[in-house]
Amino acid sequence: MNRLFRMLSVVSLAALAAGTADARELRLAPGTPPVHPAVDPLYNSFMELLPEETGGELTGVMIGPEVVGIGAAKQALQSSLSEVGNLLPLFVPADLPNTALMGDLSFLATTPHAMGAAMTEYVVTCQECQAEFKAMGGVFVGAGSSDIYLVMSTKPVNSLADMQGLRLRSGGAPYARWAEKLGAAPAQVPVSDQFEAISQGVLDGTMASISDLISYRLVDVIKYLIDVPLGTYHTTSNFTVASAAWAEMTPELREGFARAANRSSALFTQSWGYDRAAAARQAALDAGIEIIPASQDLLDATNEFRFSDIPDAVAVAESQLGVTDAAAKIARFQELVEKWTALTDAADGDVDAIAAAVQEQVWDKVDWSTYGL
Repeated sequence: MNRLFRMLSVVSLAALAAGTADARELRLAPGTPPVHPAVDPLYNSFMELLPEETGGELTGVMIGPEVVGIGAAKQALQSSLSEVGNLLPLFVPADLPNTALMGDLSFLATTPHAMGAAMTEYVVTCQECQAEFKAMGGVFVGAGSSDIYLVMSTKPVNSLADMQGLRLRSGGAPYARWAEKLGAAPAQVPVSDQFEAISQGVLDGTMASISDLISYRLVDVIKYLIDVPLGTYHTTSNFTVASAAWAEMTPELREGFARAANRSSALFTQSWGYDRAAAARQAALDAGIEIIPASQDLLDATNEFRFSDIPDAVAVAESQLGVTDAAAKIARFQELVEKWTALTDAADGDVDAIAAAVQEQVWDKVDWSTYGL
């Protein structure tokens, strides 16, 4: 009996090893520190969901930001250093102009879940967006969204006059245009470098998600939060798959990959857009950071910018990035924002219901034999 048991154990272990060997392990690069929501929950949950949704045929291994930082996502995908990466289109607008155009609508944002879903549907159904991803060597598999951005500073801003000359880190063109319009001096600095730039006095602050207080340790250098609503950062490509890796997958595996990515993206937006924002605001209070409500003149100037900036966004997209029919594309995105605002409001914070709605409305309509190829 013991000999038979040992023989069965050997056979079972061999079968398990064979099954593991058959799995395709993808190199995943979230590009951010471990405390950032791009790692937890986005990529951590994806590593759990991927084998579940693909019957164990696809798994993943994480690459840290010391190997592939957020600013190097495109190069890492093109060199196959990573096979799945967290790519920010606003970092590479020349490569992804039609996709990056939607980042110019940050100030028209409604709620984080609506913005992440609208961005996902827009890119999946935008032929020009799909073509530019293909030319870059990647495949788009979902977006997410931050909370409503605000100003975090080492100097108080009690009125519009205090914005004059304020040196602020900008994460994209719309924020830079807003800062310039209001008299501040925006600087394009990678999100990973903002702590050092502020601590050394190179910058006075940043226009960013409040969760950066925790994710990038800004709680140690920021003295003031100015509660002026700057819209969401929703122009993301949470899971950008290198074209070679995507082509290796069967249509069934691509579909399973997308299901896992979609569920993870919903968890990511819930964390970045809601849960971490609340926790970071409490951390700010605990650290003695002063929260300053936006003054009326600052709010008025921001609201004026919110609507007057669209023609500027159209002009920049068409003259500098070569986007055609930018106004029509912006109008279509606004329609999607309205659609998803209604759908996500109806879900009333149920993350599973939101993920299911995006799955039904977007991913279930994709032809996996051709998508991304």
